[in-house]
Amino acid sequence: MTQPYRQGVDDLVLWVEDIKEKNGSSASALYILKDNRVVLEHYSGKHSHEKNARYVRADSQFNVASARKSYLALAISIALYDKHIHTLDDPILKYMPELDTNLVKDVTIRHLVTHSHGLDVDIHGHLFREFKAGTYWAYRNIGVDIMTELIHRIYGKGFPQLLEERVFSKIGLKETGWRTSADERLVNIIGKKDEPPLSGLGTSNDGKDKNLFVSPREFALWGQLHLERGRVNGEQVVPAEIIEMCTSVQNEEYRNASLPDNGLFWFVQGIPRLSSELGERVPRGSYQILGVTGPTLLVLPSSNVVVVKMYNKRYNYGGENYLDYLREFSNKVSDLFC
Repeated sequence: MTQPYRQGVDDLVLWVEDIKEKNGSSASALYILKDNRVVLEHYSGKHSHEKNARYVRADSQFNVASARKSYLALAISIALYDKHIHTLDDPILKYMPELDTNLVKDVTIRHLVTHSHGLDVDIHGHLFREFKAGTYWAYRNIGVDIMTELIHRIYGKGFPQLLEERVFSKIGLKETGWRTSADERLVNIIGKKDEPPLSGLGTSNDGKDKNLFVSPREFALWGQLHLERGRVNGEQVVPAEIIEMCTSVQNEEYRNASLPDNGLFWFVQGIPRLSSELGERVPRGSYQILGVTGPTLLVLPSSNVVVVKMYNKRYNYGGENYLDYLREFSNKVSDLFC
């Protein structure tokens, strides 16, 4: 840990550990990069509450749940760069004409990647409309499912395989993957504390399951790749335009000024929004991705900072007020480094 930030970083560790205990998580991690140097590595707890569970280590891989959307986002941006998708404003029917025309005729790629498509699926698996596309914001996985299928159709492979070829293999990611079999390095997911833990494994590695596991240090490297606009160790691994597309505000302006801004799935800080997971003191141009099991990747370009916070408890702490705690954490980070 570097001396100028010691007290503030210690306070962040205490905050992370307090939430871990309150929420019943068995594991936590906090990993911070500043100016591409490690400011802090903190690992705590075990892979589950079971007596003989493995202690969390540097190579422990957490299920990042919905934070996998940041990986899909890069694949979508690659498809735009490759001209397989013409623009964000293309209607989805151009690429998937089998969808219900009456429901999706006004839905564009932009709507799907900014949670403003207005679609959802009922308990019977039937698609329905909640609101007119582009007029409101609602976090619904159907948009992710549609875009996952679209990338598969465009490239003839899942987006994880596309990323392995275009990105992962070039920067040496070994602790990042869509896992289908048990491994001692994989951190379990805690449902109810007094029940057996969940494995978080999937049946395939094509990106359609929520089975992406990542170590804190490689999650931070993923953030650093974005912070450096696609450069790693002086090499332009990903064109800067691809990163810019993902991490700049892409949604249309909403009439409701409290609704959050998004890039390609990333939450992006434009004007601070009351319904955003980014606190009001987080500087403009910062961005964050979050998962239901607690993983958080926060990037502060203005301060050259990447912060990874990991838990393994299903549902973030705070119940209906969980955004308050997410905003509090990002504000604390901003107060320390900005």
